[in-house]
Amino acid sequence: MHNLSDLIDPGCVFAGVHIPTRKALFQFLGTQAEQQFGLNARLVTDALGDREKLGSTGFGGGFAMPHARLPQVGRVRGLFVQLAAPIDFGAVDDLGVDLVCALLSPEQSGARHLKALALVSRTFRDRTVREQLRGAQSRDAMLALLNAIDARDAA
Repeated sequence: MHNLSDLIDPGCVFAGVHIPTRKALFQFLGTQAEQQFGLNARLVTDALGDREKLGSTGFGGGFAMPHARLPQVGRVRGLFVQLAAPIDFGAVDDLGVDLVCALLSPEQSGARHLKALALVSRTFRDRTVREQLRGAQSRDAMLALLNAIDARDAA
C-alpha cells in the first residue's frame, strides 16, 4: 500500500455532503461501507463510534481520520468525505472538521492498519492538499487531486 488509490476507490469519494454531527457522519460512513463493501452499516457505525470514545480522531486543520478494525473487512479500505460545512469533532485544535478520511481495516491487520494511518496522516498534514480538496467542487475534481497526490508521491 503506497498510494491513496490503494485505499480509496473512486466510488468512495463524496463531495459537499451535508452532515450536521459526528454521529450522523459515522452513520453516513456505515451506510456507504455497506453499499460499497458489503459490510453491516450498524457494525461499522458502532465500531467508528467506539474508537472515537477512546479519543478524537480530529487531527487538526479541519481534518479527521476516524478508523476501526472489523473482522468482516477483507483489506484496508477508505472513504473520503468533503463536508459542506465543518462539524465539531473535538479536534486537538478545536477547529471544526470538513475533510474526513475514514479507514476500515481487518481485525488482525496491525502493520497494514498502521501503514494506512501513516499514509493518510502524512498526506493530509499538508495544508496545500487540504485547501485544494476544500476547493474541489465535485467528486471528479477531488479524484483528480487525489490521483495527482499519488503521482507526486510516486515521483
